[in-house]
Amino acid sequence: MHNKKLDQLIVQLENYLECWKQFNSFVTLARGKKFTAEDENQFLEVKAIIVQELEIITAAVECSSPSREEVHGLISSAPSLRYLSDSNEGNLRGLENHWHKVYVGFQAILGQCKVRQRALENQSVLSIFKKKK
Repeated sequence: MHNKKLDQLIVQLENYLECWKQFNSFVTLARGKKFTAEDENQFLEVKAIIVQELEIITAAVECSSPSREEVHGLISSAPSLRYLSDSNEGNLRGLENHWHKVYVGFQAILGQCKVRQRALENQSVLSIFKKKK
């Protein structure tokens, strides 16, 4: 028994985590002060996707951590690459620490969904064996 919605949610979470990786790459770009206007636009686009997809994901999955407020706080603390490039090292490390906590939280949610997916697959295999008897 496959749950199509669960399969779609897993793909969505995997794509969402890729956006979080991109966010972190942009922070690295800002730290090196080597970014273009196009990078700035892409950074804003990644942040928009993160916030929009968060709403879709939290509607599908109960997640207490990371919370919506945590994600919004992180995104709000990085208004632009220029802002980040002007930040001191301590602020950037704090941002990276916050990012890592959120990223790991979403990895855990993805893992929980994969556990459910495997459980459904195992039920399917067991039901096939029961039917053959």
